Order: sequence, then structure tokens, then C-alpha cells
Amino acid sequence: MRSFKDFCTKKTLIALGLGQFLSLLITSTGFSSSELAKRGINAPTSQSFINYVLLAIVYGSVVLYRKKALKAKWYFYIPLGLIDVEANYLVVKAYQYTSLTSVMLLDCWTIPCVMLLTWLFLKTKYRFRKIAGVIVCVAGLVTVIFSDVHAGDRAGGSSPLKGDALVIAGATLYAVTNVSEEFLVKNADRVELMAMLGIFGGIISAIQISIIERKELKSIRWTAGAALPFAGFSVAMFLFYSFVPVLLQISGSTMLNLSLLTSDMWSVVIRIVAYNEKVDWLYYLAFAAVIIGLIIYSVGEKEEAQSRADVADEEAEHGKQVPSRNRDEGTSSASSSKI
Repeated sequence: MRSFKDFCTKKTLIALGLGQFLSLLITSTGFSSSELAKRGINAPTSQSFINYVLLAIVYGSVVLYRKKALKAKWYFYIPLGLIDVEANYLVVKAYQYTSLTSVMLLDCWTIPCVMLLTWLFLKTKYRFRKIAGVIVCVAGLVTVIFSDVHAGDRAGGSSPLKGDALVIAGATLYAVTNVSEEFLVKNADRVELMAMLGIFGGIISAIQISIIERKELKSIRWTAGAALPFAGFSVAMFLFYSFVPVLLQISGSTMLNLSLLTSDMWSVVIRIVAYNEKVDWLYYLAFAAVIIGLIIYSVGEKEEAQSRADVADEEAEHGKQVPSRNRDEGTSSASSSKI
């Protein structure tokens, strides 16, 4: 009962609930992008542009209302905006070539990348069991690639391997943005981060649209069937970006990406139930590997937390003993001087 109460802390419950909310948002953006791809709409940068505009307007207004200096240098946000825009571009572009399930699964490649970057730059320490859990998850991702080769003649897209490569590249860039955002959230300000990301992300997106997607946008017939998924994607992305820094501040970027693993499960359930699509048997093997890896990682996290608590208790106990010993030595010295 005590361990259950320790697990069900307010912080833990908020992190779990918020993680699943973000997972559902990611699933909805995936289905919106997939629907647009089926309609022949190939405008990945344009899909993310509205999100950046909303971030700039909403959070930029708050920053202006505060009338306070930025806590981080403004030019630090330029490369962050560029990397974030390109990450969104690559992942959304992948829907033109591969299946929804592949995109959702391979996006998990962000997890080992995040762990490596946090270890290198944020000095986060990971025990062997955590690393083993991530390795098992990556093994599941490799299974997805073989699954796309095996099922390439079905609803997997026109070029599954090309799509998989785009997702992996985008996921790597997502890891860079996640770790950078974690650092800025904990050392600068969440509202400032969202405002500056929206401003520079919007500027970079507008430039990229004018160069790459201008002709594509002119050729699109904006019917209700195309406008609704486009608008739904933008709203879901805005909510996702708004709440990601909150989870980063509570639990960090690794927990964020682990929470998003369940988006894969949501996507497959929706594909089977709503779309009545067949899923290759290797996907189930990949799911099993991801779940097992997540369990191993969670056990390692619990043991690491307990280890830190034990070390803290030992240090506290040692701190109590040292003054006591000094008092005893002082008493002995005083007695000796009296003698």
C-alpha cells in the first residue's frame, strides 16, 4: 500500500495523464496528415505554418504584456526554430511514401537520441537497465522496417523504405528540439520559448513555403474534405506544442517520448476498428518489443529513484553522526583537561 501511494503522487498522475493527452494529439495529427496525403495534398510545411502563427500570436502577446527582458538570447531560438520546422517537414512528408503505423512507430527513434543528447549535454545519468529497455524498443523499430519490406504491396505507401528514412531523420531532429526545449524550459521561461519558437518557426516556414510549396498550394481545391483535416492538424499541433513544455518541466524529454509510445497503439486500434485495414503480423511483434522495452525502462527508473533516495538517506545519516562524534571528542578533551 505504501509503494502504491508513493507511485500515485500528484506529480506522477499529472505526468501520466498529460503524457496520454499528448499521445492522443500526436495520433490525431498523424491521421490528419494521412488523410491529406490520400487526397494528394503534399504541403508539409504549410500544415505546420498555422501552428507557428498561433504560437507567435498567443504567447507573443503574453511576452509583450509582461514587458520583461528575455531570459535567453533571442538568437538562440533561430536554430531551434529551423530544426523544428525541418523535423515537422520530414515527418509529415513521410506520409506521402509510407503507412501511418510506420510513421508512428519509427518516430520512437527519438527516444534513444534524446537519451544520448541528455547524457552528453544535460549530464543525465542512465543505468544499464534503462539502456537495455531502450535497446529492446529500438529492436521493435527495426522490425517495422522489415515489416514494410514484407507488406510493401499493401497500404504501406508508394515507397515505404524512403518514408521510413524520412521519419528516422525527422525523429532525430525532434530529439534535438526536445532536449533544447527541456534546457530552455528549466533555465529560461516556457511562455518565452513558445513565443520565440512561434516567431522564428513561422518566418522560416513562410520562406520555405514560398520556395517549395507555392505551386502546390495554388493547385489545391479547398473543399471541406481537405480543409477540415488541415485545420484539425493545426489545432492539435498548437495544443501539443503548448503542453509539451509542461511535461518537460515535470519529467523531462525522455519521459515525454516514452509517453508518446502509446500513440502507436492508438493508431493501430483506430486503423483496425475504424478503417478495417489489415496490419502485418510483424507490427504485433514490434508492439510487443516496444511494450517490453518500456516496462524494462520503467523498472530501471524506479530502481534509480530508490538508489538516489538511499544515497540521500546515507548522507543524512552520516551528517547526523559526524556532529555527534565531534561532540563526544569535545567532551573527552574537556574531561582530559580537567584531569
